[in-house]
Parts: sequence; structure tokens; C-alpha cells
Amino acid sequence: MTVKEPSFTIGIEEEYLLVDTQTRALASEPPSEMLVAFEHRIKDLVRPEFLKAQIEVGTTVCASASEAHGQLAYLRRTVADVAADFGLAPIAASTHPFSEWSHQVHTDKQRYNELADAMQGVARRLLICGMHVHVGIDDDDLRIDLLNQASYFLPHLLALSTSSPFWRGANTGLKSYRLSVFDELPRSGLPCHFDTFTEYQRHVDILIKVGVIPDASMLWWDLRPSAKFPTLEMRITDVCTRLKDATAIAALFQCILRMLYRLRRGNQRWRIYANMLINENRWRAQRYGIDEGMIDFGRGEMVPFHELIDELLNILAEDAEALNCVDELAHIPTILNVSTSAHEQCAVFDTAKGVGASDEEAFKSVVDWLISTTVEDL
Repeated sequence: MTVKEPSFTIGIEEEYLLVDTQTRALASEPPSEMLVAFEHRIKDLVRPEFLKAQIEVGTTVCASASEAHGQLAYLRRTVADVAADFGLAPIAASTHPFSEWSHQVHTDKQRYNELADAMQGVARRLLICGMHVHVGIDDDDLRIDLLNQASYFLPHLLALSTSSPFWRGANTGLKSYRLSVFDELPRSGLPCHFDTFTEYQRHVDILIKVGVIPDASMLWWDLRPSAKFPTLEMRITDVCTRLKDATAIAALFQCILRMLYRLRRGNQRWRIYANMLINENRWRAQRYGIDEGMIDFGRGEMVPFHELIDELLNILAEDAEALNCVDELAHIPTILNVSTSAHEQCAVFDTAKGVGASDEEAFKSVVDWLISTTVEDL
């Protein structure tokens, strides 16, 4: 059946951690006046998150990745300006290098109170931040069809975004430790496979009927049909410290969805692989980021990550042209060459240690790098 071409609009949500610029530790209970100031400056585009030490921003519905980039630049700059008035600064990192989750306080809001009560210790450990990308897919069944196919690419997107190597003052050895924390939640991980939107909704309705969830927003999959908008929402990625990385990855996801629609239009499709296989690449992205290869299931081989991305970018060239995001996609090789935030954080720590810094001093150096890089080139 022919389906009208989707709008492929894009929206990006980012979560930041708020740190004390003197101690570099998390601001466990930032002043309430700061939230009022945020609302005054950027009403409806900034929101408190589960923990008081977090803040979330979101763009409006954008026609292009370039437009979203401009809005995020404004939002990052404004959050940084307002926070500075209170001796704080935002960092775009998915974990804080040394602060303890046990010292944090969750936001007093009904949804968050219910989450804290239901999830107990699992929720208290949610000292993590992510980036969510919405792409407009107007047709319900097409949204499910693309959900099934796009899961293949989720590990690739995660690998490019990693920014959480440290946890509670230790190098975890993982490039995205955030995912280890998030995976403790129920209804997380790779999405299930559904043949139609009706089938998907039937499963959601069962959980709602028995009182497990109030609505589909409590499905915390790596990729999901948004409960609020006619979009596919990609949620697997760490929040990117460099804004250019964020918009490049968002544009990459947008192009992947258009490519999958383009294949469908030509009576083709991307092969759907079992979650058992995709989870292997998901783990490799979580553990190694861009450093090691991933499995090419079609070839049955482990392939260097750079090679896989080069191949993907070639496939997406016409989609980048159609979506006016050629420049954004051209930044992806720079991520591969310069490395992700996780790599940079580890390098900053090692450099500080190499000149005699204590662990505490080295971790503060990492926070300083995160503070400056979060608002770099805005």
C-alpha cells in the first residue's frame, strides 16, 4: 500500500547536569529561583528532570537539523547564562565523573514521586542524561514498520554519542556506562517487534488496563513511537558534549528513517534481525564506542566501525541532500577522527594524572572540560 511521504520533521531533547562551579560537584538542590529564571527566559522549552541536579531542554518542531542546531545553541547558551547567576553551570555529559547518586534529591512532582516509589533503588541510581531525537512519521503503521527496521542502526548511533565513561569517581572501562544504569529499568532496551500499529497499541493497552503504566510514555525503549507526537523517538544516545556531534547524530537518524522509507517506496526493505544479534552490537557500542568493530550480520563478519559508517554515509547521500543536512552528516567523520566525549574525558583525566594531579584534581579537570565544551562554538 502506498503511504504518503512523511514530513521527516525533527526535534531534539537534551538533558544536562548542573554543577557547582566552585566544587565541580553536582548541585543536589539548586535554588528554586533558578527554575523561575529559566521559565522567564525560555518558557516551555526547559523543564526540570527526575533529579533536581538535572535540567532538560527541547527544541520546537524543526524543518531541518540546521534549524534544530540553532535552537539548541540558543538553549545551551541561555541555560548556561541563567545558571551562572546562581554559581552553577550545565554539563552535557551522560554521567558526572565523581558525584554520588545517593546524595541526589528527586524533583517533587507527581510523575517523579510515583516513579521513585515504584522503582525504589533503581530510580535513585538514575543519575544519567541522554539525548532524544524525534522524527516526524505521520502514518501509524509506517511508524511501526520503520521502528522494526531502524533498530538495526541503534548501536551505531550510540557508539558515536558516548559521553559516560566515569561513575562515582571511577573509570568504568565502558564508553557509555549510562546504559548500564538505564537498563535496570523495566521496559527498557531494544524495542519489541510489531506487525501493525494496532498490534502495538493492543499490547500497550494491556499494560495500561492492569495499572502497570498510565500511558505509553512509560515505555523506555531505545526507540519508540512517541506517546505525544506522530514521531519515532530515538532514545539510545548519550547526550553529546559537543553540539555539532549532537546535530550530526540527529541528522544521521533522520536520514536513516528516510532511507528506510525510500526502500519501502521501491518495494524493498532493510532486513530485520533478531534482538539477540542487535544486542551484541549494542553491547559493543556501550563497551567500546567507536574503538572496535561491530558485526555486519549480512556479511557474517566483524567489521571496523569506521568502515561501517563510511558505507552507511554513502547509502544516505541522497537522503542527506533531500533533507538538507549534507553539512551535518559531513561532521560524522570528524567524530570518528577526533573521538567522542567519552574518549576526551578519559584523555583529560589521564593528562592531569600524568602531571601529578590527584584523582580528585583530575576529575575536577574533567568537569572543567565539560563545562567549557558544552558551550563551545555556540
